[in-house]
Amino acid sequence: MSDFKKILKNNFWLENPVIVQILGICSTLAVTNNLRNTLIMTIGVTLVTALSNFTISAMRNLIPRKVRMITQVLVISFYVIMVDIVLRAYVPDVSKALGPYVGLIITNCIIMGRAEAFAQGNRPLISFWDGFTAGLGYMFVLVVVAFFRELLGFGTVLGIQVLPASFPKWTIMVMPPSAFFVLASFIWIAREMQIKKDISKTSQPSGGEKK
Repeated sequence: MSDFKKILKNNFWLENPVIVQILGICSTLAVTNNLRNTLIMTIGVTLVTALSNFTISAMRNLIPRKVRMITQVLVISFYVIMVDIVLRAYVPDVSKALGPYVGLIITNCIIMGRAEAFAQGNRPLISFWDGFTAGLGYMFVLVVVAFFRELLGFGTVLGIQVLPASFPKWTIMVMPPSAFFVLASFIWIAREMQIKKDISKTSQPSGGEKK
């Protein structure tokens, strides 16, 4: 259980794929002006990452090293196609709004990175957990960005009006460049919190040291 907790802590916060590793930035620009679309997109990425990790880990001893990258792309593509089919069948409006970005999940650096760095050398269950928590870390950042962009750009949250009609809409928030500003601010705040926590740990006196 300690390994599972460590992976959750690292993927969600300490080594978050977006705010620490700066991966998956393209989709941050593309879909985060609408919270509902962002939630569905990130749930899809989380499921694809988890299931891809599980499958690649289960097959790791059968995959020749020279073709492992091609095999990983094929596995990821299979799950992305499944997600796309489900979206088209049950939420066609969201599927239409996301457009080609669902297909581009295949090229998401986070999914390929976890498959190569973790699933290729670990057992299926813990690999599934690694992929799932990496997806949750990705979802956490994008949902925060989408929340503020939709709130300030449209005055709504999940399509529900929460700000008064008199509130001046921030037009820039519905444009792609605003994702850079919001994400950069989020990364800055998160890194400051992590640095301060690290400094406080190193400055604490050891158990046997006198004050």
